[in-house]
Amino acid sequence: MSVSVEKLENSMAKLTIEVSEDKLEEAINAAYRKERGRIVIPGFRKGKAPRAVIERMYGKEVFYEEAADTLVQQEYPEAMKESGEDIVSSPKISVEQIESGKPFIFTAEVALKPPVGLGKYKGIEIEKIDTSVTDAEVEEELERQRKLSARDVTVTDRPVQADDTVKLDYEGMIDGVPFEGGKAEEQLLTIGSGTFIPGFEDQLIGQEAGAHCDVTVTFPESYHEASLSGKEAVFHCFIHEIRAKELPELDDDFASDVSEYETLAEFREGLKKQLSENKEKEAQRTREDECVKALIEDSDINLPEPMVETQQRQMVNDFAMQLQMQGMSYPQYMQMMGQSEARMMEQMRPQAIERIKARLVLEAVAKAEGFTVSDEDFNKKLEEVAKNYRLELDRVKELTGEKEEKDLREDILMEKAAKFLVDNAKATKEPKKKKDAEEDATGEAKPKRAVPKRKRAEKKEEEEG
Repeated sequence: MSVSVEKLENSMAKLTIEVSEDKLEEAINAAYRKERGRIVIPGFRKGKAPRAVIERMYGKEVFYEEAADTLVQQEYPEAMKESGEDIVSSPKISVEQIESGKPFIFTAEVALKPPVGLGKYKGIEIEKIDTSVTDAEVEEELERQRKLSARDVTVTDRPVQADDTVKLDYEGMIDGVPFEGGKAEEQLLTIGSGTFIPGFEDQLIGQEAGAHCDVTVTFPESYHEASLSGKEAVFHCFIHEIRAKELPELDDDFASDVSEYETLAEFREGLKKQLSENKEKEAQRTREDECVKALIEDSDINLPEPMVETQQRQMVNDFAMQLQMQGMSYPQYMQMMGQSEARMMEQMRPQAIERIKARLVLEAVAKAEGFTVSDEDFNKKLEEVAKNYRLELDRVKELTGEKEEKDLREDILMEKAAKFLVDNAKATKEPKKKKDAEEDATGEAKPKRAVPKRKRAEKKEEEEG
């Protein structure tokens, strides 16, 4: 096999790959063996007709398409390596020559990693971030821990209140006629959860256990079942049971039960430290994002379109895999949401561009600063992966092949570059002043949210830690 490279405009290239006539002959023979069972030739049993007979009847080209597909799949990966180019897109393949007795020639139009006109990456101005923790935030987190330890108790001495869980039977009627999906028995419903149609849960407040009641609601116009949208329904309900959350007392016993601490005072201090660490991690991510965005704006990057399309496709594939892990197929989701493939790809486009540019500027910083990845760095990363996925370190090493190692080492370089940007940034903008409590629309004080937003997996890991 021989490979020649022709550079095109806007970081595009055309690879011309020539494969020997012997390999083409092997591929044609393989195609014949694969396809002959489907071809009927008078005078021969099915699958027994010689290749020459089939070619005389259907033309020599009858096996070319199958042979070409086979050769492209076999030869292109090696051609990529032999080209010496940094290819960042799927190839657009064109067959230039295919004829028995001659070399097989095909071209692959690809995107190459574009050059980066790196902007000023030292001294980027970012906003100061206040990571101090207020007493109100500690108390809110303490209350959250308390609710997690609450137990359900059956209530018999009062009617339904907000936040109670009721066990009920119900049957819905529209114009006196039951409708499909409108009936259930011994259904558990938490009042205020927003699980049912708006207005349903509120009408159960004040009802006693053992009571029959009617709840009248109107289905939203945007309801997923079109036959019910906008219609008024009456639900005949029977309340079997009322359950409430019984919160533990805030004392030393509670602290020792739910934590490693012996006293409530120690638990408060531990929570404050954990919240502070969480805020600092979130602040570091925010600083890195700010620095990367500023550097992208100050850098000159012209992305080839196939590179963007490849990233979009990868993101769609990742999304489909996440859905599958949650028990839903990608086609099911698309049908349920009334979504199209083209629209999904277009929605992914801005984020795809941002991801590519972020990686390119971080790679450029790592190269400019001469960052490298030591074996110690790599082993530390493997330990981190093992912890995140709750796997034994030896198992992670077994699963880490050549490609996975390459990707992990690149990730380490990106992390080093991002940290370098933050360490060399200037926090010149003052953060917004923080208060122990904020006032809501009624003028009443309300505690601030204890834990800032973060990725679900990271939040879970920090809470478990």
